[in-house]
Amino acid sequence: MSAKKSVLIVDDEKKIAEVMRSYFENAGYDVEIAHSGTEAINAFEHRTPSLIVLDLMMPGMSGEEVCKTIRKRSCVPIIMLTAKSEEESVLQGFGIGADDYVPKPFSPRQLLARADAVLRRASADAVPVADEISYNDGELVLDNLRHEVRKNGVNVRLTPKEYNILMTMARYPTKAFTRDELIDFALGSEFAGFDRVIDTHVKNIRQKIETDPKSPKYIITVHGLGYRFGGDIL
Repeated sequence: MSAKKSVLIVDDEKKIAEVMRSYFENAGYDVEIAHSGTEAINAFEHRTPSLIVLDLMMPGMSGEEVCKTIRKRSCVPIIMLTAKSEEESVLQGFGIGADDYVPKPFSPRQLLARADAVLRRASADAVPVADEISYNDGELVLDNLRHEVRKNGVNVRLTPKEYNILMTMARYPTKAFTRDELIDFALGSEFAGFDRVIDTHVKNIRQKIETDPKSPKYIITVHGLGYRFGGDIL
């Protein structure tokens, strides 16, 4: 039996939050509500939800700040609600880790449909941490048990940081990671360098695992954002 879906709704407008609660509960979700950014962080730390619906415009700690804080700790899907519809605002939201955007005013049924779609994508995107994952007819093998990477049957010598970056992206192959996310997830919060050091690590990884580093098929550049993994599991 699958676990019940849960959602953390973050909105300082109490009436809107209660309308969302009603729709999500009727759809079978466990619902928790926070009316400020600080409440949202506390709620997230005590009970990690399946999904977060996050209002962008809140007094005090903004939705952007909440999203950045949570993204340092988790890949939980986040849908941002915003009265802003300009392209720059949308791109900024995706850049800090939002999975989807719903402009206000919105249809609760549309929001619910978006939520279900985001959760389906998240479930499909996360590659199980198997002992060994093979890509492109065995061309590239990630051996989690031995902490090894093999290209055409030959061990590839990656540094620990390079290995962590590669494995982080491989676990979420359709997710586009920003440089800051790769630093947080793969290098750790104690990392004190510049975000562009990720570009150097990616260049080194490509030299080691790509047949043609100038035309990569495993670590794909997402222009204006960062990188994603592109291998096909076989």
